[in-house]
Amino acid sequence: MMMRSCRLLIGASATSAQASRRYSTAAVDAASKLTIGVIGAGQMGAGIAQVAAVQGGHSVLLLDSDAGRLQNALRGIDRLLEKDVGKGRLTDADRQAAIRRISATSEMADFSRAQFVIEAVSEQTALKEHLFRELGRLTPASTVLASNTSSISITRLASVAAYPQRVIGMHFMNPVPVMKLVEVIPGLATSDATLKSTLALTAQLGKTATLSKDVPGFIANRVLMPYINEAIQALYEGIGTKEDIDTTMKLGTNVPMGPLTLADFIGLDTCLAIMRVLHTEFGDSKYRPSPLLVKYCEAGWFGKKTGKGFYDYAAK
Repeated sequence: MMMRSCRLLIGASATSAQASRRYSTAAVDAASKLTIGVIGAGQMGAGIAQVAAVQGGHSVLLLDSDAGRLQNALRGIDRLLEKDVGKGRLTDADRQAAIRRISATSEMADFSRAQFVIEAVSEQTALKEHLFRELGRLTPASTVLASNTSSISITRLASVAAYPQRVIGMHFMNPVPVMKLVEVIPGLATSDATLKSTLALTAQLGKTATLSKDVPGFIANRVLMPYINEAIQALYEGIGTKEDIDTTMKLGTNVPMGPLTLADFIGLDTCLAIMRVLHTEFGDSKYRPSPLLVKYCEAGWFGKKTGKGFYDYAAK
């Protein structure tokens, strides 16, 4: 029995070693030109696609199941680049070249030629797990699979993908073309090669990387979301008007915008999703979403993207 157990153990180790030999992350350096897949043509996905094509000079496959959203994203990117041309930040020739580097697709099978994939769909664990399971099946073992999640466990997402060593968190800030930070989050299985390639790509895109442990909310949202949630709770309790709360924090702490305005820009649905992850994972009442945040989301008032949140954007 002992000999049989030893043989099984040796066999398992050999299988693991063979799998390790088959796995090799796509190397990225300052000169690399990649095909990058981006999943999700919303505000974050479109921003990531734009930066990858313009600053990075990479070919981009932008995937979404909604053809209308894809076309809106492409038009939005072109409008933003036209503004950059008008301000002298970009030549028209560079704008046109960048637009040509971005292709729209509705088929994940097209990612079979991608060296790097960045998932940027809504903050839903089941949806992200489904996508990483499919990516694990459809992409080469060398393709780095990154998630733009702002709170969900990278280790959990990696567990459903073939070759979890290549899965990593790459949390961009909104709006992507403007904000300089990318939080990089290695999971439990993430390899050093995957981390190295991700840091190299981040630098290529003109961003500054910070490293966070794989814990709910990482660094940015572990600090930011309770702050925003408390501001919403202060409004709910009538401690001050939305204008007074925002002005107090803006002028009193020297930040560019108040917490309620910031929540509108992030998206109240995103704020609620992150707070629910923090509350569920930590089980601490300090992370319980404000009832007012829940109510606004129930009403479909998600902020700037829907035209109404704590402020009204419909006429702007």
